[in-house]
Amino acid sequence: MIIIVVKRSVLVLNFGSQYVQLIARRVRELGVYSEIVPYYISPQEIKAKSPYCLIFSGGPASVYEEGAPLPNPEIYNLDIPIFGICYGLQAIVHQLGGVVERSQKQEYGRSKLKILKKDPLFKNLPESFDVWMSHADKAVKLPKAFESLAQSENSPYAVIKHREKPIYGVQFHPEVAHTQYGKEIIGNFLFEVCLAEKNWSMGDFIKEKTQEIKKQVGTGRVICALSGGVDSTVSAMLTYKAMGDQLHCIFVNHGLLRKGEVEEVEGYFRSMGLPFKRVDAQDLFLERLRGVEDPEEKRRIIGHTFIEVFEKEAKEISAQYLLQGTLYPDVVESAGIPGAKVIKTHHNVGGLPERMKLKLIEPLRELFKDEVRQVGALLGVPEGILKRHPFPGPGLAIRILGEVKREDLELLREADYIFIEELKRWGLYEKVWQAFAVLLPVKSVGVMGDVRTYERVVGLRAVDSSDGMTADWSRLPYEFLDHVMRRIINEVKGINRVVYDISSKPPATIEWE
Repeated sequence: MIIIVVKRSVLVLNFGSQYVQLIARRVRELGVYSEIVPYYISPQEIKAKSPYCLIFSGGPASVYEEGAPLPNPEIYNLDIPIFGICYGLQAIVHQLGGVVERSQKQEYGRSKLKILKKDPLFKNLPESFDVWMSHADKAVKLPKAFESLAQSENSPYAVIKHREKPIYGVQFHPEVAHTQYGKEIIGNFLFEVCLAEKNWSMGDFIKEKTQEIKKQVGTGRVICALSGGVDSTVSAMLTYKAMGDQLHCIFVNHGLLRKGEVEEVEGYFRSMGLPFKRVDAQDLFLERLRGVEDPEEKRRIIGHTFIEVFEKEAKEISAQYLLQGTLYPDVVESAGIPGAKVIKTHHNVGGLPERMKLKLIEPLRELFKDEVRQVGALLGVPEGILKRHPFPGPGLAIRILGEVKREDLELLREADYIFIEELKRWGLYEKVWQAFAVLLPVKSVGVMGDVRTYERVVGLRAVDSSDGMTADWSRLPYEFLDHVMRRIINEVKGINRVVYDISSKPPATIEWE
């Protein structure tokens, strides 16, 4: 007799939030299995799954607009705990008799939360702490059965609760890293309110994905789009664990890599013993990018050209599958989830051609960068690769604003190399999430040796994050920035000004294009 054990889960209802997978991921981090379902899931389907609770995600819509995504109102009568986040709170208020309106003063970024009333949701938390807001609407009148548990400067109903049922709402985003005690709030809801039990680990993820890959591929052959970064490396190791020599790793040098990266990547993978082939296609990519300034067009061209190269290589070995290291932030920003808005097209998601001969395998599609590093550590990926900063597939093409020219690539490579070299030398590289240089499409007046110069500007970017979904600028020491600035201007001929980007995500993104 075969006994199938179905895990009780947390159901995350997706209203099109950029952070929906982050919610599910936070729940899994706390050791409870979670899955994302559409907001229109029926009460019958929910009852069949017997979840611990429901979490309503945020979303870009306004609840009072015609056609706004709203759950079946019968959900509120299932006696299943509910936790609404941002738009999720507003959906609860709107459907149960309260009022939501456009806020005259919108809230984005950090805000101070003040707890008004004790509740299991706030167990072991201080009376006031920072939370991360991202909303243009707010509740102005609560349904009769609700009360306010906490407020922010602009939101008198920042945390609400039904007086008799376990239905909660928060106007901020506890799932993002920049909310203090956000994980604790979610944990308190799971374990203090819902009485959930732990039933999930990253080891479970590896077992499930290797079985999934075996089932999908069978006896076929797979080529891996290997960049040398964390994502593609972990994808390769995971698939190699499942398929062995049916995997063939292809590293394409598209001419848009950082200084010394080709040799570094090749050295890593030769030593790891993975099947590896390098394809030099610099001229092809740079020719295709000639005269192109629009970043979306750059990504599309690079995505299509990558596939063209991979299909040619796949034909030589009769491979039917293409393995990519796509992560969830790539999917979200490319609007790869229902209801989400396009932020920017990633070359490996929205930049792929509609008609592609190869079938995609994306085992990490539901994970974030730090989760990928956990999987990589369990699979034995070298620490040197695991600690590498994220690097976009389009490479330096999206760090040169405007047309990509060979001479500009050389300028940017040198400036970026100095920045990263000094971060490592000062012991700062592993303290920031990601750091890089950007070549701006402007010139500025300078003076060197009493002579007027009119040269290019480089922007430096360093951010702190845990998953890439939100980020804050890194407070690097002034002495360090001064040192890097002097090295770049003195050593890279053609650059006479260096600026430092202090934008957070949101409202900016980490990359400039």
